[in-house]
Amino acid sequence: MRCTMTYTDLIFDLYGTLVDIHTEESAEVWEKTALYFGFYGARCTGAELKRAFEREMAARQAKAGQSYECFPDIPFEQVMDALFRKKGICTEGLGQNAAQLFRIASMEHLRLYPHVLEALAALRAKGFRLWLLSNAQRVFTAYELRYLGLGEQFDGIYLSSDYNCRKPDRKFFAALLDEQKLDPARCLMIGNDRETDIAGAVNAGLATLYLHTGLTPPDQEPADPARTPGKAPADCRRYEYEGDDWAALTALLCRL
Repeated sequence: MRCTMTYTDLIFDLYGTLVDIHTEESAEVWEKTALYFGFYGARCTGAELKRAFEREMAARQAKAGQSYECFPDIPFEQVMDALFRKKGICTEGLGQNAAQLFRIASMEHLRLYPHVLEALAALRAKGFRLWLLSNAQRVFTAYELRYLGLGEQFDGIYLSSDYNCRKPDRKFFAALLDEQKLDPARCLMIGNDRETDIAGAVNAGLATLYLHTGLTPPDQEPADPARTPGKAPADCRRYEYEGDDWAALTALLCRL
């Protein structure tokens, strides 16, 4: 049954919105990744690898920014692969493997916020279409979605590294809206970052729901209680919610 409510499509951010994650890109992580490079003859220290990675990434971002993207996103594995090639190592797949090793070594925890799967099921049963729009690297995130049981929960998954741009770039929002022929007026963007998720969605003409969670950047304001779904004015298109209680939030969303 198609949804007859104000919004037909819910667009979700991932990390900090549906998923609680903590990574630490420490010197030890770089040393372990450098050891992997060394196994294939590309010897370097962790500090050397980190500097080389940052230089290569900055150069690629600058090149992308000078063309047409305001907020470029460069695939992580391509940078790792370039570093192998600069050492004369051209074996296929090493960049991807190094990127995944780096991610796993840096990860302290990865878990869904409570009740997320139940929430998505309830929202779909209510008639909403569900989309994922995440500033994320496919080389990491595709596997993390599978691990978390999220891979089959969405009508479509849009990851920034596939489009070489990231939120708040309007082009990234347009990729979803245009490809799926969505009406922005009937889309609600749900995310935990005012500067990327919310500002970008507003610029793209979407309604928004800002979640102030434990992974919201610390300099951003808490949610305004007056904008909580169910308490906000009937014509509100800028909702806000404090916390990550998806059981309670789902009940509120189903009433919009």
